[in-house]
Amino acid sequence: MAWGRKKGGGRKEPLFGLPAALADLRLSPSDRIPGGGDDEKPAKSKPKNSADKSSDSGSERPRPSRSGSKRRSKSRGFGIGRLFYWTAVLGLWTGIAVIGVVVWVGAHLPPIQSLEIPKRPPTIQIVGIDGSVLAQRGEMAGANIALKDLPSYLPKAFIAIEDRRFYSHFGVDPVGILRAAITNLLHRGVSQGGSTLTQQLAKNLFLTQERTMQRKLQEAELALWLERKHSKNEILELYLNRVYFGSGAYGVEAAAQRYFGKSAKNVTLPEAAMLAGLVKSPSRLAPNRNPEGAEQRAQVVLAAMADAKFITEAQAKASIGQPSIAVKPAGAGTVNYVADWIGEVLDDLVGQIDQDIVVQTTIDPKLQAVAEAAVIDELAAKSVKFNVSQGALVAMTPDGAVRAMVGGRNYSESQYNRAVTAKRQPGSSFKPFVYLTAVEAGLTPDTIRTDAPLDIKGWKPENYTHEYFGSVTLTQALAMSLNTVAVRLGVEVGAKNVVRTAHRLGISSKLEPNVSIALGTSEVSVLELVGAYAPFANGGYAVSPHVVTRIKTSSGKLLYDRPTDPPNQVIEPRYDAMMNSMMRETLISGTARKAEIPGWTAAGKTGTSQDYRDAWFIGYTAKLVTGVWLGNDDNSPTKKATGGGLPVEVWSRFMKAAHQGVPVAAIPNSQGSWAPANLMQISSQISAPSAPAAPMQIQPPMQAPPPAPVPSGGYYRQPSPTPARAAAPPPNPNARPEAAAGLDGWLADRLFR
Repeated sequence: MAWGRKKGGGRKEPLFGLPAALADLRLSPSDRIPGGGDDEKPAKSKPKNSADKSSDSGSERPRPSRSGSKRRSKSRGFGIGRLFYWTAVLGLWTGIAVIGVVVWVGAHLPPIQSLEIPKRPPTIQIVGIDGSVLAQRGEMAGANIALKDLPSYLPKAFIAIEDRRFYSHFGVDPVGILRAAITNLLHRGVSQGGSTLTQQLAKNLFLTQERTMQRKLQEAELALWLERKHSKNEILELYLNRVYFGSGAYGVEAAAQRYFGKSAKNVTLPEAAMLAGLVKSPSRLAPNRNPEGAEQRAQVVLAAMADAKFITEAQAKASIGQPSIAVKPAGAGTVNYVADWIGEVLDDLVGQIDQDIVVQTTIDPKLQAVAEAAVIDELAAKSVKFNVSQGALVAMTPDGAVRAMVGGRNYSESQYNRAVTAKRQPGSSFKPFVYLTAVEAGLTPDTIRTDAPLDIKGWKPENYTHEYFGSVTLTQALAMSLNTVAVRLGVEVGAKNVVRTAHRLGISSKLEPNVSIALGTSEVSVLELVGAYAPFANGGYAVSPHVVTRIKTSSGKLLYDRPTDPPNQVIEPRYDAMMNSMMRETLISGTARKAEIPGWTAAGKTGTSQDYRDAWFIGYTAKLVTGVWLGNDDNSPTKKATGGGLPVEVWSRFMKAAHQGVPVAAIPNSQGSWAPANLMQISSQISAPSAPAAPMQIQPPMQAPPPAPVPSGGYYRQPSPTPARAAAPPPNPNARPEAAAGLDGWLADRLFR
């Protein structure tokens, strides 16, 4: 063992001096300072054998260090401190951000003006000649009604469905916002809003309807401002008088008048519920457009009122069980065509409109109703038979004041104004301008012209009956609407002169100066054609068709007063007398024999365009000039609808009603020397018709003319071109045919070689 220890221990060298003194110096754990650092832990020697282990276990154990618990306590304290610190920092910056947003939103708010002036377009009220309201354009604002004057259930209906916590919140309802957010989350969409009545008022008064975060923040800020400035009842009253109810109605008074024809003071409980239900979606739930939807929404409101204890369950059930509430129908009358026309001319009369105005018109409501019934009823009865889908009517006084206008059969289905905007071929109703040009060139109603086949470079205009009557007077040619005579006259006087005459009398559309102008191939509107006939009825003076006489503000300030037109003689009295005598014969023995007004002298002209696409009749008395057009919007042919048929029937029905009780008056210059008193006297001047046409039968004025040879419109055909006539020796270029001589040879030899 000793050997082993010696060998294992190795050799020890002797030590001298200071190393020898420190060799036995060692530090035990008890010599260390308590609480030392972690790096000062005593190192445990590994026992070499079991004896050593036993001795180690019996020795004194070192005490556990407290540094770990102290370190954990220090870390915990440091974490809580840090949490408070960063919470304070975050709160500070959040506050700064909120203040910044509030300041930014406030800086971008619109200028807060007086709450008595809501932001809405101006209202245009259109009244008739008798002062009655015909139509309204723009937004409809009712009179302000005090909260105390309304039935108690009316404001409660709005509170129940829109803001049940109205009297408990401060303008913005956090509870309502949270409830709406949860509901929307559950429904996975926007099914409920959190805006209060105050917020809705702020939006209606000052903001737009756009859905942005900026607008919602502005809405909330304005709601707080309103709550600070006004009491709850004042806010509720402002809300009821400013909220939008659809169909252009702002405020409960306007809505009650629009939908129920009564004041908001007199609405019933079901009507109040319906009004409250409109706020959610005014356009979609308007009862004049969606009565079923409005009724269903009203039932929801009644249930909400019962749930809020504003009404009893019995009242709610009784109201829900009532029949559908009758409301005023949406404005679909033809007077809306007039209102649209007025809207188009207002800018020219008063410029930009920035306030409510009242427009006084020349429209007679009674005549407007008669005109509407005449057009709609005749179309309803015969539109299928004749394949005619639309019609228009314009009636004006001889000085141009429009008394009635129908722009179509159903305004709600089509707002296109066929009386003002549409332009169609007038057909033979354009011929009076040709005949006026002829009489101004020296011809007379008794002048003879030949009705015979005509070939103009391959174009062969034909009469409606395909018959030719030989030599006829201009009176008979116009009364029977003979196309060949009209074309001959147009060539004789010149197409450009015919165009000048039409423009002089009031036609404003572009007219093509070609040979077919005599048959009305250039398009015109009903309004301008009726206005161009007015000089025949007033003694030869040009008129400006008009409907607006005066415009005032709602406070009574005069903005426009129509001046009197200066006299402008466009037809000399003797020529006017000739034209009246010829067009009177149209109603006596011509194409408009069905047109009659008992006791009145009337004159006019029918017209039918190519392929029966347009049927016209323009007729007049000393009191009224009325034009009727019937046809199809797509310009498709009708089933042989002529000017002497449906248009004359519509015209007669309207004019008979319009002249009832009106003192009889004669057309100016109608009693001139050119009025034929006896057709037998004229017949002696007429030669036999050319072959192969059948003879034209002339009847005494008191006998009914034979129907067969009389055309009912100015229809003409345009057949395929044929070889032109053979050339003839040229005549004297300076020669002019006599008034009583025929034009056949002169036209063929001089113009159509």
